[in-house]
Amino acid sequence: MSDLNSLTKTHHKTDGNILSNSPFMKALRREKAETTPIWLMRQAGRFMPEYREIRSKMGFLELCHNPQVCAEVTCMAVDMLNVDAAIIFSDILLPLQSLGCELEFVKGDGPVIHKPVRNVEDVANLLSFDCAESLSYVLDAIKLTRKELPAHIPLIGFAGAPFTLASYLIEGGSSRSFEKTKRFMYAEPAAWHQLMKILSKIVSEHLTNQVNAGAQAVQIFDSWVGCLSRWDYAEYVYPHLRETVANLNKIAPVIYFGTDTAHLLSIAKGADVDMIGVDWRCDLDEAWRTIGHDKAIQGNLDPVILYADKQTIRERVEQILGKAKGRPGHVFNLGHGVLPQTPVDNVKYLVELVRELSAKQ
Repeated sequence: MSDLNSLTKTHHKTDGNILSNSPFMKALRREKAETTPIWLMRQAGRFMPEYREIRSKMGFLELCHNPQVCAEVTCMAVDMLNVDAAIIFSDILLPLQSLGCELEFVKGDGPVIHKPVRNVEDVANLLSFDCAESLSYVLDAIKLTRKELPAHIPLIGFAGAPFTLASYLIEGGSSRSFEKTKRFMYAEPAAWHQLMKILSKIVSEHLTNQVNAGAQAVQIFDSWVGCLSRWDYAEYVYPHLRETVANLNKIAPVIYFGTDTAHLLSIAKGADVDMIGVDWRCDLDEAWRTIGHDKAIQGNLDPVILYADKQTIRERVEQILGKAKGRPGHVFNLGHGVLPQTPVDNVKYLVELVRELSAKQ
């Protein structure tokens, strides 16, 4: 397994002014940058041979608990892809380990929660914990990564949104219909809101700690919230999102991202976030009109396009940049994470292409 020795040779001192004037941070403030900044969700992941080599020698949770290897993987992606921002290698479900739900990652099945939340008593029995202490390995990874990243590359911290964390807790893992989650939400509204308050507090504390450890911005992943109707989102989810963001006290720019959320954007825009990420199911220009041009936007190439030929990739990138119309505040990203079988050369081509085409706008 490789280590950070090669990275320490290019150790960079963090410079707040250089970071603040980076294209990514400018976009978060909706300021004009020379090119449209780009980073990719799961830019450090299974499509990278180097990552697969590391994973062949250690389990996923073992990796997540190893600050040095997390830093290595995070920096490796930036170095290989030449993106405009790094995102710490971690997982949204890690805080759930400390709640006593017995989280495990099972090969072929993904995350499994052996003690799911199914009733009022289960909510009452969740363990309380100190975020900084229980998740210190994430904070250590951020500190180490910040030291090793180039001075001009911002580092993004992240956490799962309260709803998405709640859905994992209740379903016991991934789901298609989220039947158990919705049933709990409708049948036990008081317990539901109590659970969401617990998770909101954890998320805001974890994100605050990540900023204090060296992250320049944070992203809240609401991966599964698109399964809800507008009414349910407004009633059961949005108040807790708003509280989560408010508790961050503007310590750093905040990005909110969910999949299949076009019908929820007009509500989500009320949360005091700086940027909203959208997936490929909606047109970027329509989504931006909905959330308002007083917020920045992130997105929104379909990750599967990266399996296509370069001409097809170029056409889709031109479409998205065209919809952004060169307006300050656009960060180019995928509509979800890089898929495991994605050709590395196509990912590199995408980054180069966004920089080339946006420079001409």
